[in-house]
Amino acid sequence: MTFNEYQKLAIRTNLAKEDKFKEIVQQVFGLAAEAGEVQSIFKKWIRDSNADFEKLDIANVKKEMGDVLWYIAVIAHDLNIQLDDLAKTNIDKLSSRLERGTLKGSGDNR
Repeated sequence: MTFNEYQKLAIRTNLAKEDKFKEIVQQVFGLAAEAGEVQSIFKKWIRDSNADFEKLDIANVKKEMGDVLWYIAVIAHDLNIQLDDLAKTNIDKLSSRLERGTLKGSGDNR
């Protein structure tokens, strides 16, 4: 499955609203909430399991990361961005940083 195929299928499950402003704000908040769910799994894994990889609930991480991907797909769609293009743009940026030796550091313009 390509990113664009996933995005097309994800959009079918979105309960879009007539108010585009409310739609995108709700989606952005949903993305933040789901990313927080991923963080929470790792926080509890460190706290309760002393970061033992044998005890990390990978299935739950996968489920929550899938929710993050869904929100990214829907937000991108609302902004007329195809996921294949989003992925390519990101890899191009990171490849450029790797070639220039600027993967480490901070700031967007490196």
